[in-house]
Amino acid sequence: MAPSSKPTIYVVDDDDAVLGSLRFLLETDGFAVRTFRNATALLNASGAHGADCYVIDYKMPDINGLELAGRLRQSDGETPVILITGYPDGNISARAAAAGVKDVVLKPLLDENLVKRIRHVIQDRAGH
Repeated sequence: MAPSSKPTIYVVDDDDAVLGSLRFLLETDGFAVRTFRNATALLNASGAHGADCYVIDYKMPDINGLELAGRLRQSDGETPVILITGYPDGNISARAAAAGVKDVVLKPLLDENLVKRIRHVIQDRAGH
């Protein structure tokens, strides 16, 4: 990533309202954003590995967020993944960590908390 370029965040969620609000939030905070309505759309997209961070919903109809994170880790192991969920359970963090997910953020708390976590994982990846 060039110093002057905006970090690119790929957001995957089956809820159009969430996609729209996350696009607005992240673009307002200086990120470039690509959105995908499901895991298959991301996996089939040209340039699917151009992200600096993935933000992935856990519950989706085609492939759940943990399975998608696992697939991304196999093909793009360097790019951090943040899982968002409105359905936390007792072991979601452990299962997410096993899939290579860097962080889990609970809906509806997708605000500056999410932005801080994205900046943190991107800086960790860059070695700052």
